[in-house]
Amino acid sequence: MKEAKKIFKTALEEGRTFVLENEAKDIMEGYGIPIPPYATATTADEAVEKSKSIGFPVVLKILSKDILHKSDAGGVKVNLKDEDAVRRAFDEIMKNVKSFGKEKGIDVDLSRGVFVSAFADMGIEMIVGVTKDPQFGHALMVGLGGIFVEVLKDVSFRLIPFTESDAREMLGELKAYKILEGVRGEGPRDVDALIKIMLAISKMVDENPEIIELDCNPAFVYAKGKGAVVVDARILIDGSGKPASH
Repeated sequence: MKEAKKIFKTALEEGRTFVLENEAKDIMEGYGIPIPPYATATTADEAVEKSKSIGFPVVLKILSKDILHKSDAGGVKVNLKDEDAVRRAFDEIMKNVKSFGKEKGIDVDLSRGVFVSAFADMGIEMIVGVTKDPQFGHALMVGLGGIFVEVLKDVSFRLIPFTESDAREMLGELKAYKILEGVRGEGPRDVDALIKIMLAISKMVDENPEIIELDCNPAFVYAKGKGAVVVDARILIDGSGKPASH
């Protein structure tokens, strides 16, 4: 996809080895990966207007070439239910990130404003990620997401590219697969929708080998027939000797 190449080129020219949230979502949308409606805003008024267009509740996240870990900088506000909440959140994010920058000795670029996204309904939290091994190349990981990925380490890997049958096999290897099948009165989840996401990410990375790390965490998987959606996405790219960002 030409759009992805263009985004990666721009990021590297700016000294970034990661893409911004809106860029990541643009790329994913181009590969048919389902994501909540989103927009960007550079002022509190614009954030309010974009939120009204998307529909409450919404999430705001800082967009800056100087900030990779947005939560650490106080750059994320979730479940904002009205115009006043959005306006306050925008101002607080800017204040938090500016203070964070001062602590780190960085003059943070705030010119891009914030990422505005619909607040997605909860589903079963999964993670779909990609790592690049120097010897074997890219591998896709899938497992139970959210806080559980670090605690339970219930994940499965396959080298990219892979097939639908490989994807089904990966999910079947997870202890958490029983949750996707439906337990304790909960119905089965939309495994087919999750597999489509896995295959789309495999294709994206196969066509863009400069991606060295990718995290979709969480990806919410809904009831069977109701789909799945990638809520948070982080993409790191090969700097090829270019200076890394803060």
